[in-house]
Amino acid sequence: MEGANKSLCISGLHPKPSDDTIRAIRKMTSSSPNLALQSLRSRLGHVCVALQGSSPAELFQKAEAAAPEHPFLEFRLDSLPNPAAALPRLKAFLEANPLVTAITTCRRKPNGGGFTGSLSDEVEILAKAAGGGSQLIDLEIESAEAMKHADLDKLRAAGAAIIISYHDFEATRDLDAVYQRIQKFQPDFVKVVPTARSLADNLTLFSFLEKYGEAGNVIGISMGEYGVISRVLGVRAGSAFTFAASSVEDATAPGQIPARALVENYRIDHIAAGTKIYGVAGNPVRSSLSPLMLNTAFRRETVNAVYLALQTSKLTDLLKLVQTIPIHGLSVTMPLKQEILEHLERTDPLSAKIGAVNTIVRAQDGKLYGFNTDVGGIVGPIERRRPIRGLKVLVLGAGGASRAAVFGLREKGADVTIYNRTVETAQKLAKQAGAKTIKRELIGKTHFDLIINSTPAGMKGNKLTHILEPGEIHADLVFDLVYNPVETLFLRMAREKGIPVITGVEMFVHQGARQFEIWTGKPAPEEEMLRVVVHALRQQQAEAQAPAVAKEEPKHVEAPKPAAVKVEHKPEHKPQPAKTSPVKATVTIPVAKKPAATAAPVKEKAPEKKAPMPVKKTAVKVAPTKPAAKAPTKAIAKSPVKKAAAKPVPVKAAAKSVKKAVAKAPVKTAKKK
Repeated sequence: MEGANKSLCISGLHPKPSDDTIRAIRKMTSSSPNLALQSLRSRLGHVCVALQGSSPAELFQKAEAAAPEHPFLEFRLDSLPNPAAALPRLKAFLEANPLVTAITTCRRKPNGGGFTGSLSDEVEILAKAAGGGSQLIDLEIESAEAMKHADLDKLRAAGAAIIISYHDFEATRDLDAVYQRIQKFQPDFVKVVPTARSLADNLTLFSFLEKYGEAGNVIGISMGEYGVISRVLGVRAGSAFTFAASSVEDATAPGQIPARALVENYRIDHIAAGTKIYGVAGNPVRSSLSPLMLNTAFRRETVNAVYLALQTSKLTDLLKLVQTIPIHGLSVTMPLKQEILEHLERTDPLSAKIGAVNTIVRAQDGKLYGFNTDVGGIVGPIERRRPIRGLKVLVLGAGGASRAAVFGLREKGADVTIYNRTVETAQKLAKQAGAKTIKRELIGKTHFDLIINSTPAGMKGNKLTHILEPGEIHADLVFDLVYNPVETLFLRMAREKGIPVITGVEMFVHQGARQFEIWTGKPAPEEEMLRVVVHALRQQQAEAQAPAVAKEEPKHVEAPKPAAVKVEHKPEHKPQPAKTSPVKATVTIPVAKKPAATAAPVKEKAPEKKAPMPVKKTAVKVAPTKPAAKAPTKAIAKSPVKKAAAKPVPVKAAAKSVKKAVAKAPVKTAKKK
């Protein structure tokens, strides 16, 4: 009963017990291993925040900051130069914070950690950590297999629950064999952490968790950018808990998600069997703000769903994940927008004409239906500024987004010219859409009403920063479909020439709002989606500028923070606003006056506790900013049966029922077998 009451206390349902009560519980449970373990399991949360530091002072400063919001902490003593020196501070911290549940790890360097001491040194440190109040200690399987029985008995006698962990930093192999290898030592918890080299590797981990997770003592996570979904969905599959970072910069393992993002953005505590899964699929999607934007919309409209980043360049890998988990809907980005078309049962007529989709709906029978919301996201912002008919437009690029731009503009009567580095691709698109192509040397000699960049040039993380040089930009209006960063080099060059611009944020939010409506049948909270995206981008900008400012300042002077971020965009906490009707995107970027649903910051230096200062609701233009500075994997999944390229279906009907959206006129492209 004490353990149960204590768990309730942690969640805030009961008042905090006194320190004497907590110590009495610890003393009582320590005398009965079974009772102690039962009590321990009852107090474990879904998220354990892994902490590391270059010194004990730094490590425990992070612990003090994390504990109020996340009282389940892992102390990576192997990150310290002298782990043993931190033991007194660990004991003092746990005595002062009796509601904290602690895991102590001192992983040796040969086994993937940072500790350079001997096996006996590791045993001594873990035993003393247990004696100092750490409720769990993590012992890697290699150390367990190498140590004497007496050393293992010493750790058991110290009173802490023992986690025996396995880490594979290269691949996902036979996890059943790993489990049997660990079980020989009869640990209190089994921790299995492979590395995902494909999305399908997560399915291997989920099958493992479903098989062994019922005991409640198995922890399973896939490391790496392909394993991010395991950190969100692993608990639903059977993992006792998952690990998170205290901030983006402080991850202790590849692919680790900040704790605040897991709790506030992904709502991990609410993910259950009935939660629908959506995601953005493509490469790269690591820096995508789609999860922030769509999860905010789901939370705001009380939709039981979660939206994930699905990093992949292999369509077969993605399709296996879609059908197995299953995934209920997808935002499709490069390089899959055209390739996925032939695997769809039907599409809307516009998508069939364009030959690319960016939105997928999975019906109950497992069939996939495709739509294209990019067209509205591109055409809408232009129409709000000027009529499109007769507009002389240059489109840079010939990929999926380019096709949406070209076909959408041609349907509205624009005179479209295409430039692409691969001339043949541009010529093919021009022929299909009734457009023209242009040679690079003629661009600087031609004036356009509008120039649109539909390539990834300038995107965060992309080495190619721009396509055109300043002397080649002769236009009345410039539109960059890249939204991160807000101010790309292309837009900056245009502004410096006095040319009005349209940022990619406007297009990004508009097309995302239409996706939300197709998936849910509800009006999208577009204003709130826009607000959290702008907030995150400005925060990223401020954090990117901070190191540069610090370099310019003398070492003894603290680098100033950007005023705009300081005043308007601090992380918000747990507001519960009333629902509002969807709003149309405007030329300017509105920022909500009253905080609505909170989105986890995309990048955090440390957990922020202060509430944000309100910002004005009046529309404001995004200020110019400096531009911020893939490896395809082999899919292990079998290639699914490919189906005929899609038959048209009305877009509007999809929000109500995919089945009702099926149109009669088929597209004649043959399905792949």
